[in-house]
Amino acid sequence: MIKRSSKRRKDWTNLMIGVWLFIAPWALNTTGELNSSWNAWIAGLLIVATALWALAKPESQAAEWSMLLLGFWVFVSPWALGLGAIAASAWHTMLVGAVVVAVATLAMADMPRPQSGRRHSQARQAR
Repeated sequence: MIKRSSKRRKDWTNLMIGVWLFIAPWALNTTGELNSSWNAWIAGLLIVATALWALAKPESQAAEWSMLLLGFWVFVSPWALGLGAIAASAWHTMLVGAVVVAVATLAMADMPRPQSGRRHSQARQAR
């Protein structure tokens, strides 16, 4: 059984982080940095959509793996997009990415472990 309340809190947390990432270019007044802003807008929307997916399908490991990959992208994007010269924006993006990765990892820890072969079929027969 999934620890639903704990996992749901983590999914809601990632949803709020995605909203923050989306509005951050305006809130931090960095909309003039187009690569950084577009990255935040697109990644923020994808994080929100993935968090909604995880909330709708709490048993979906694919949603959590997707969130983990998105968080990793957000973390490495300052280097990948050459945003290192924009120090404040790069640090913010790396911090947000690290938090998304951490929260997604914790949410994955709340997921049930797949049962292997024989035990799984025995558990099914017992029901």
